[in-house]
Amino acid sequence: MEKTVKRRTRTQDVIRQLRKNKTAMFGMGMMLVIFILCAGAPLFAPHDPNDSDLYRGNRPGFWSSDHIPGFWLGTDYLGRDILSRILYGGRVTLSVGFVALGFALVMGVILGLVSGYFGGLADNLIMRFVDILFAFPALLLALVIAGTLAQRYPDVSRITWSMVAIGIVYTPQMARVMRGAVLVIKETEYIEAEHAIGSSTWRIIFKHVLPNSLAPIIVYSTLMLATAILDAAALGFLGVGAQAPSPEWGLSLSIARKYLISGVWWAATFPGIAILLSVLSLNLLGDGLRDALDPRLKGGAKL
Repeated sequence: MEKTVKRRTRTQDVIRQLRKNKTAMFGMGMMLVIFILCAGAPLFAPHDPNDSDLYRGNRPGFWSSDHIPGFWLGTDYLGRDILSRILYGGRVTLSVGFVALGFALVMGVILGLVSGYFGGLADNLIMRFVDILFAFPALLLALVIAGTLAQRYPDVSRITWSMVAIGIVYTPQMARVMRGAVLVIKETEYIEAEHAIGSSTWRIIFKHVLPNSLAPIIVYSTLMLATAILDAAALGFLGVGAQAPSPEWGLSLSIARKYLISGVWWAATFPGIAILLSVLSLNLLGDGLRDALDPRLKGGAKL
């Protein structure tokens, strides 16, 4: 009786490769912890993030004998608990990053798919638009878009415009990555075979081209999310993102830097560390995904 060999699917193979990468798993674990703590801020935060008391303003945390019990990371200039503000602020900063990435992902995939598959006039128009956006520094363009929209529509939250601005800025990058993947896939033999048997254009696109183009998009999305979170904090730092009394990380960092000269280092240090750990964890995970999805890095391809 013949034994049937059970072959792993592509997804199972990627997960297996990813689990072997200790650095990527460390990044995933770190990001998961950050996400759980921020999402569950009402459960984990020891205090209300906006509960102020000037009598306990600018007090150090657990490392000092002068700390206030229960305020482990110290207080800011208004006496608000820094740990609670970091947890609640993460909900704002991470939300901006995720929503902006979702916007860029949808728009970039559509534009890249149309440009790469159909070519011709559509490709020229989309790529010239992409080239124009690439001519501007990403953060500067996001700053201009968010600031302009905030002035034009003052009734809408500035956080919303931050999401839109960052999404617009990263759409061209996603479109360029998607277009490159589609250009390679549409020239493969199985796509030519689909054309030969009379398959419709939309069937080819949604059943073959799009699913097989997702590997580089997944990797790039992870890395782009890290940059989007960084830009969300930067917009808050520059005053065009979240507004006071929001505990958003970039805004908290901007306010706290004024007190560094007086020795209140903890008010700026801990929001900065939160941004650092979030970006670092996503970069580690993105590198691991790239290695897992790149067939040239498999064991059988090594010389």
